[in-house]
Amino acid sequence: MTATVLHLQGPVLVGPDDERPEAWVVGGKVTFERPGAAGADVQSVRGWVLPGLVDAHCHVGLDAHGAVDRETAEQQALGDRAAGTLLIRDAGSPSDTRWIDERDDLPKVIRAGRHIARTRRYIRNYAHEVEPDQLVERVRLEARAGDGWVKLVGDWIDREAGDLTPCWPADVLKEAIAAAHEEGARVTAHCFGEASLYDFAAAGTDCIEHATGLEPATIQQFASQQIAIVPTLVNIATFSAIAEAAREKFPDYHRHMLSLHARRHETVRAAHEAGIPVYVGTDAGGSLPHGLVAQEAAELVTAGLTPSEALYAGVWGAREWLGRPGLEEGADADLVVYAEDPRRDIGVLGHPQQIVLRGRTVS
Repeated sequence: MTATVLHLQGPVLVGPDDERPEAWVVGGKVTFERPGAAGADVQSVRGWVLPGLVDAHCHVGLDAHGAVDRETAEQQALGDRAAGTLLIRDAGSPSDTRWIDERDDLPKVIRAGRHIARTRRYIRNYAHEVEPDQLVERVRLEARAGDGWVKLVGDWIDREAGDLTPCWPADVLKEAIAAAHEEGARVTAHCFGEASLYDFAAAGTDCIEHATGLEPATIQQFASQQIAIVPTLVNIATFSAIAEAAREKFPDYHRHMLSLHARRHETVRAAHEAGIPVYVGTDAGGSLPHGLVAQEAAELVTAGLTPSEALYAGVWGAREWLGRPGLEEGADADLVVYAEDPRRDIGVLGHPQQIVLRGRTVS
């Protein structure tokens, strides 16, 4: 158990360029006013203090085969917590993970309901699989089931075409995204290839996952409409292995995936330079383990973001985008402490010194 009062002896990084010398945690909340703590047990915490990291594409309750039991989901969430991820946007899960909200020792989760995919056009046991005439109604249902997000599968291998193709007719997609917005939800979509991005931009999507198919025309569209991307570069690193399994049966798909993989960093760099919002997300929970947020931030630096920009994508910017506070007066004390400044060296993110969740030291 931690002390009743934590004295954060920073710098306390309220924003990427906003440092405070100190702050306190009282009753699980952040305050910048020295408390009248006479007689209280005060514990000092020293280092670079950041808001809890954000994984904006994570799947708690899901593994390579589908839904997992509660014990496995708990271990997934704990794996994220150990990496300093204290806020998760769960980008689709077949499991009911509402029980996590009752646990003060687990990261906070913003849910997108369950994936919505075209019939037999996605990984088995992951998604609600529907046909175009069912899409709008399913979107409304998932908008009501989630926490302000809906997750669509925008493209996947079409075995008749032998390559990636869009999953939805453009007119139906536009109606579905409008329905989500009417329900008060934002829409994000899994998209690997180029073609689906034109349809999603025209339909007014809010975000795209992976976005490996961005090219000059869609980069311009996304920048103009401020459509966010979550590149999940630690997942895109597996494209070569995915493609190899299809080499003989689907050679066009094989070549396409290798091409998307080869230019992945260049694509993210061009998107960022054009002004497209970029956020950190790992795609953990399918075939990838949890707790990879530091590796994903490092991948963004490899792609051309500065360490400070990559931090913004995984901390302050991501929290603002998701509508969740950082280190603000009266906010829950969800924070990570480092021995060095991660704005100068992104590798520091992989070595959290102390993790505080809702005011309690958990690591």
